[in-house]
Amino acid sequence: MTDYGKLAQQVMSRCDELGRISQSDAYLDRRYLTPEHQRANQLVGEWMMQAGMITWQDEAGNLCGRLESKVPNAPRYLIGSHLDTVPNGGKYDGMLGVLAPISLIQALTEQAIELPFHLDVVGFGDEEGTRFRSTLLGSRALTGKWPAEWRQVQDSDGIRLPDALKAFGLDFDKVKNAAIDHQNLLGYLELHIEQGPVLEDENLPVGVVSAIAGAKRFDLSVRGMAGHAGTVPMNLRQDTLCAVSEMILVVERVAQQYGIVATVGQINNRPNGVNVISGNTQFSLDIRSEFDEQRDAGLEQIMTEIHAIAGRRNVILEIEPTHSATAVHCDATLQGALRSGIEHAGHRVLTLPSGAGHDAMAIADICPVAMLFMRCDRGISHNPAEAVMTDDVAVALAVLNHTLQNLA
Repeated sequence: MTDYGKLAQQVMSRCDELGRISQSDAYLDRRYLTPEHQRANQLVGEWMMQAGMITWQDEAGNLCGRLESKVPNAPRYLIGSHLDTVPNGGKYDGMLGVLAPISLIQALTEQAIELPFHLDVVGFGDEEGTRFRSTLLGSRALTGKWPAEWRQVQDSDGIRLPDALKAFGLDFDKVKNAAIDHQNLLGYLELHIEQGPVLEDENLPVGVVSAIAGAKRFDLSVRGMAGHAGTVPMNLRQDTLCAVSEMILVVERVAQQYGIVATVGQINNRPNGVNVISGNTQFSLDIRSEFDEQRDAGLEQIMTEIHAIAGRRNVILEIEPTHSATAVHCDATLQGALRSGIEHAGHRVLTLPSGAGHDAMAIADICPVAMLFMRCDRGISHNPAEAVMTDDVAVALAVLNHTLQNLA
């Protein structure tokens, strides 16, 4: 009989220990291909071996561990998440989805429970993209989709990706060897904190993810004419900050109208003087939905209206696309297995989309994927205040165990 409470306490303790590996003494910050990444892989690899797994580090720096099946030529499932963090991040985002399966596998090993498939746990080296500004580097390596142009990307210190790999003991030209044979790959599961408030609002410990939202991002620049705040009449101004303010309200209104989410998170304004009319304002736009068509329809409406604002206010609007990712819908069969696990654990099943990106987005290129969300305090994530409850971890472990037994 599995003691999920005891396993959950082990997971929480290990999250604490792993959360102390940081390149900053002031906060948690562990980025791809740093010495701290190497230390994290070593520590988690030790826990994998304690659980009875064989371990290896692939050519992209991902940490891998396998609970081997005794079935000849067995297929395999992947389960995992990421070990990197954002600067000043929390200790459960990503890490929980690696450490929980390891503790569960340790229980399976101790109880001599055998599975008809290999179960590979992956601790992806880069999901956040905070070092090289390209997300999902680790998981994309498994899919064989590492663009050649990544050879030129560099971090804020001017260190190129190939040089960072070399310092880590790896070779950019051999990353292609990290691609896995997906002919016998049955699927991928990922446990992740919700990073939002829905489960907490519903008073539920876990939920099933329906889809991972597709996102588009843009940098927008509005040029007008700076001028003296006291001498230019209101009707003769080309005030870019006023124009952008109106545009931002359009973004909010249209997003609500189309049932999507859209965010203006950055604004830069010049000259930015207390007595100067704004003459140049830049802002960002991030727009997402689990349905690409719905997102794009809202985006078209936003673009139509903000161009009209620019024309009416006699300012010049320039728009540059910076990111585009299609939505990923989770596999119906794997979702069903997770729902069965939640019901078996005695909880109501809630299905919800993920507005944030995850490694599952990349892995969906090579196999079916599904995600289990777990409640987090006030939906806070990417923040030191990130917190989860041990009892919820126990529920998540029970759900994953039941799911694996069903898949077996």
